[in-house]
Amino acid sequence: MSVLPRIDAIERTDANHRAIAWWLIGVAALVFIMVVVGGLTRLTESGLSITEWKPVTGALPPMSEEHWQQEFDLYKRIPQYEIMNKGMTLHEFKTIYWWEWSHRFLGRLIGLAFFVPFVFFVATRRVERALVPRLIFLFVLGGMQGVLGWWMVMSGLTDRTEVSQYRLAAHLGLATLIYGALIWTALDLVNGKSTRLLSGLAKAAAAILALVFLQTILGAFVAGIRAGLIYNTWPLMAGAFIPDGLLAMTPVWHNFFESHLTVQFQHRMTAYLLLLCVAWHWWTARKTAAASSAGWLAVATLAQACIGIWTVLWVVPIPLGAAHQAGAMVVFGVAVWHVHRLAK
Repeated sequence: MSVLPRIDAIERTDANHRAIAWWLIGVAALVFIMVVVGGLTRLTESGLSITEWKPVTGALPPMSEEHWQQEFDLYKRIPQYEIMNKGMTLHEFKTIYWWEWSHRFLGRLIGLAFFVPFVFFVATRRVERALVPRLIFLFVLGGMQGVLGWWMVMSGLTDRTEVSQYRLAAHLGLATLIYGALIWTALDLVNGKSTRLLSGLAKAAAAILALVFLQTILGAFVAGIRAGLIYNTWPLMAGAFIPDGLLAMTPVWHNFFESHLTVQFQHRMTAYLLLLCVAWHWWTARKTAAASSAGWLAVATLAQACIGIWTVLWVVPIPLGAAHQAGAMVVFGVAVWHVHRLAK
């Protein structure tokens, strides 16, 4: 029996894997952009400008001045307008509306960018049967993210001037997990499926990945209660490295999610812990096959810490806030890549 048909089949499989992997990386890039735009939407206080959820008809922005006025009138009914933006002009409203509309448009675009190629790959039998359930699960997660986003917006339409920090953290957390899952699946296709985390180095890398995810969630709480707008000194906070009043609120657990002082403090301390862990991990991995990915993880983490300090010292200007959001996704993506290499 000739080996040529078998070689051709292997080459076709490899080509299909590469095509699917590039598709998933492209979708992950769109998720990255959407997270950054979501951060900009938060920084510009634009997230409540669209007060209705219309998954289909909402894909089009207002097409006339009358329609714009209708949207503006809906916005005038919520507390954010009454308390924060009373007297806003229609022109100013359009500015914040476009940020939120762009964020939602990206969500719809990601859905199409995933669904249409998925149908094509399945119809042309380029997707292995074992991979189909995972891809369907990723698509379902994307749909859940849209629902979660609206649930988050709802929290700011009645009794608050901003969305709930708890729902914001959930929204960012799910987006980060989807982003990581897309990258991991693409790496499985290009580099071969990962195995269990057998070595101590691999387990340490997985722990660092979990710590990066935790730090991202803590950053969402900082953004959610605007904790970055106060205590704009470094390395001290309120004149001390460990400031007084960290547990002033009762019950105690409220401090970790609602106290401006405690929320920013725990974000800082976790950043220091992450830097130490990544530096130690790089040192232990420097003579292994994963030295390069460990080095990139160290560089990305250090850069993100520097951007974070700069952002606090400058009282969270919008460009730096967006850069810090993007940096978090870069660090998480590099950490996923590094763990995947060690899982090999």
